Amino acid sequence: MIGHQALLSTDVKIAEQRPLEGTCRAALRGRRLFLVSNRGPVEHVVTRDGRIKAHRGSGGVVTALAALAQQVDLTWIAAAMTEGDRRVAADPSPRVEFSALPSGVTFRLLALPETVYQRYYNVFSNPLLWFLQHYLLDPAFSTFTVDRTARRAWERGYIPANRAFAEGLKAETEGLAAPPVVMVQDYQLYLVASLARELGVRATFQHFVHIPWPAPDYWKFLPHDMREAICAGLAANDVVGFQTPDYARSFLGSCEEFLPAATVSYDDQTVRVGDHLCRVRVYPISIDVAGLRRTADSRAVRRYRHELKRRCAEKTIVRVDRLEPSKNVVRGFEAYGNLLERWPELIGQVKFLAFLVPSRTRLAEYQRYRKAVVEVIERINGRFAQPDWHPVEVFYENNYAQAIAGMSLADVLLVNPIMDGMNLVAKEGPIVNERNGVLVLSDGAGVHHQLGEAALSVASGDVEGTAEAIHAALVMPEEERILRLRRLRQAIEMEDLDWWIRCQFEDLADLGSDDPDTDRLLAVS
Repeated sequence: MIGHQALLSTDVKIAEQRPLEGTCRAALRGRRLFLVSNRGPVEHVVTRDGRIKAHRGSGGVVTALAALAQQVDLTWIAAAMTEGDRRVAADPSPRVEFSALPSGVTFRLLALPETVYQRYYNVFSNPLLWFLQHYLLDPAFSTFTVDRTARRAWERGYIPANRAFAEGLKAETEGLAAPPVVMVQDYQLYLVASLARELGVRATFQHFVHIPWPAPDYWKFLPHDMREAICAGLAANDVVGFQTPDYARSFLGSCEEFLPAATVSYDDQTVRVGDHLCRVRVYPISIDVAGLRRTADSRAVRRYRHELKRRCAEKTIVRVDRLEPSKNVVRGFEAYGNLLERWPELIGQVKFLAFLVPSRTRLAEYQRYRKAVVEVIERINGRFAQPDWHPVEVFYENNYAQAIAGMSLADVLLVNPIMDGMNLVAKEGPIVNERNGVLVLSDGAGVHHQLGEAALSVASGDVEGTAEAIHAALVMPEEERILRLRRLRQAIEMEDLDWWIRCQFEDLADLGSDDPDTDRLLAVS
């Protein structure tokens, strides 16, 4: 069975042997480490007077990988996403006012032609692939269709972009004494390992998929060549990592279904194509617990906490999400409306604070979803509001300190995505909470595999059941609230961000004995 418990027992043994940095270095054995991702650790912007400023990149992938950059030196290859990025890619030594790069990180930007990047990122990766992997495509009625535009985006966007990353790797790795370790990230770059190997790049490849991997039947929405190329591209890695056992099993099933030449072992969790063996593993991503606690104690968070206390009621429900369809925000508010209707004694006593971060605002689907969110909020406030109390208060902004302050004040933290790779809010909330808050968690969240037993579990589509779970959380005895929160914290602390990194490098360390050529080169070097 694929599960994180086996990884956990391994982690305990490793932790007793050496610190994280030692684990990483032992796995690399002197080899150079390369990170490959669409978004890099730094984003460059051009000021009005033509100067270039660098800011730390946003997003969970960058945050997680930046922790790895604190342990070992590495080269990070990413796509140029802004005009400032493209200028830096054209001139690797421009005058940049501020560098946000961690020490020991060499940063390489790939400037893809704008039409290629548009097709790769904004036509294929996000509107099609991301929606498919979150089970958000409706094959009967969806506006997302593999038409001529999507086909062009695949052939003239996704494939060329992945090839550009493979060529960038080839340029960076030529002349190295020993094959490096290459860690590729997420759904935008599924073809990198296979294309790099075709170019003659010799390396140990690991690919981590941050989002869900749906069952094989759902992949049949894509044409044969696309789904086969995606599975073959991932199977060209030495290790492929997923967030949950279900996603890993779905990938094994996809390879069995779509790669006729592959031999799939569910017992060993491997995919063999010819002489190449790909290991399929589970690495639930996590948070920097100590760093989060420092943030929660910062002046900015304390200030927001003071301000938000005035907006709370006797009991406060909180949610923190990007404003996107997979987060199931509308059904969460509908459940709250049902709560007030079924238990009218809560009117005026319970407040819902929602911290919603705008996301992909140019996509039509996201614009329609925000409109639906606004409508359900207005409907609830219009029906239940009193002169001195509004049921729902929303903050539409990307304000991390404010969101952390809000989660610290939650009596109930609602995390009810339709489908999520992990959902780190469910791990952040219990760590910073000061009110013995209860986590209401849908089983569509990847984190449910780790935290579901200590949370109140709901089905993402069950509005009535979610209302009942929120009510149960609000009236729960204090002793049970304390116990549940303690169990959540223990699980999160035991499997934190360092644990996530450690598990991956332990598996990388085990690969050497299977590659005699690599072992020989390492011995010479």
